[in-house]
Amino acid sequence: MNSFYNATGFDGQVAIVTGAAGGIGAEITRKLAQSGSIVAAADCNAEALHAFANELRSEGLNVNAYIIDVGSSRSVESFVDKVEKQLGPIHYLINAAGVLRVGQTTQISDEDWDITMRVNASGAFYMSRTVARKMIACGDNGAIVSLASNAALIARMDMAAYAASKAAVIAMTKCLGLELAKYGIRCNIVAPGSTDTEMLRSLWMGNDSTKISIEGSLEDFRVGVPLKRIAQPSHVADTVLFLLSEQAAHITMETLTVDGGATLGA
Repeated sequence: MNSFYNATGFDGQVAIVTGAAGGIGAEITRKLAQSGSIVAAADCNAEALHAFANELRSEGLNVNAYIIDVGSSRSVESFVDKVEKQLGPIHYLINAAGVLRVGQTTQISDEDWDITMRVNASGAFYMSRTVARKMIACGDNGAIVSLASNAALIARMDMAAYAASKAAVIAMTKCLGLELAKYGIRCNIVAPGSTDTEMLRSLWMGNDSTKISIEGSLEDFRVGVPLKRIAQPSHVADTVLFLLSEQAAHITMETLTVDGGATLGA
């Protein structure tokens, strides 16, 4: 069993995970539930979410499925109220919902820009704002972790919308962390690099481009991965659990990059 399952503070605590139906969000959901959390797993993909939640419940884990549009403040507020009434006070929030639209900055459509900002930036803002209000009212500390991307830290070809949305998440989460520090509520960011998920594979156009991701591309001004491997969702999930845990009790407003060195420590 992974060492982070022994991190303290998760037993019986309610955690919300958005983007829980797949990829990194699903792995975070699984590990939180295995660590004793009561997890509100949220996603817009009803079929995938219910299938995943049923799988985890069959293992005896306390996972509850909620269909949500994180880009709608009304949907978010209704969802958070429902979670609090059904499961109890919310102690953890993980903003893992995200979409990726790629294209040259001069060519990307208004629609692609808008949906990227709506889900990635506004979604994290609506969730964080709503849950933070609940945490303040409860007076029981709490922790928020938002997933950004190493693309927010260094220029990437064809990723202006995605990078901008994730940079907004970093800035918003740090400002929120400063405002919430007096309540003992910690806010941190995890910025993954290339991770073995459907989102990454969608960039590969059906071909296995693991080698290109690892070795980099001079044509695209992209450094490879010094550790010579792409991340697994569990690598990112372990980092999230650490930042939520009591072992990180004195860490707030920080960005932890999980990219095997691809951004050279930027």
